[in-house]
Amino acid sequence: MLKNSILKLIMISAIIFIAIIGCEKENKKLYVGTNAEFEPFEYREGENIVGFDIELIGEISKLINKDIEVEDMAFDGLLPALQTKKIDLIIAGMTATEERKKFVNFSESYYKSQQAIVVNKDENGINNFDNLIGKEVGVVLGYTGDIIVSEMTNVKVQRYNATSEAIMALKSKKVQAVVLDYEPAKNYSAQNPELKLIETDSQSEEYAIAIRKEDTQLLNDINKALATLKENGTYDALLNKYFK
Repeated sequence: MLKNSILKLIMISAIIFIAIIGCEKENKKLYVGTNAEFEPFEYREGENIVGFDIELIGEISKLINKDIEVEDMAFDGLLPALQTKKIDLIIAGMTATEERKKFVNFSESYYKSQQAIVVNKDENGINNFDNLIGKEVGVVLGYTGDIIVSEMTNVKVQRYNATSEAIMALKSKKVQAVVLDYEPAKNYSAQNPELKLIETDSQSEEYAIAIRKEDTQLLNDINKALATLKENGTYDALLNKYFK
């Protein structure tokens, strides 16, 4: 009887120990939200999500001793997913706007960009934002381009869930232009010879990592890691890999 009791106690202790180890391992994992429609920041190569942002958060995770799991979702679903704790942070070429700062914290900036316009090569009437007045303009739901174009008067805004959908609409001439962040706009224009890129003098915007308001320790850890990567050359190496 005593032998059986000791055996049961050992088994229970082993189960508790395994559960504790499992919880500790799970606590080390960060669920990272992104939108893999934003090359070269995040995009798919086969089944894998790759890009500047993905490599950057991978390097950050090493420095803060966390495993990561990347979750691909629609851009306009990222902030709700963060607030409902389905993910722990967002890295998705997200601009740290004042409106978004009301709901989440942002890390230090890791990239500066601005908006650009993509049109068909035979389109000669659009050279700047003013020329979009009276036109059908495609944007991606929730992107900065959506915010900017929505504030313009007399522009017919067509919203899409993904960048690829907006570009397809442009190529099939369902819209006359697409407003998009510069680097993805540059990539789509280069990959589609029937399209051309129009650079603009739009205001510079800063990309940053979004984190829940209460996760101040994670915010501090990420900012320290970002500073280290900028100091030790890793950040510059990633810039050269994706943007040079």
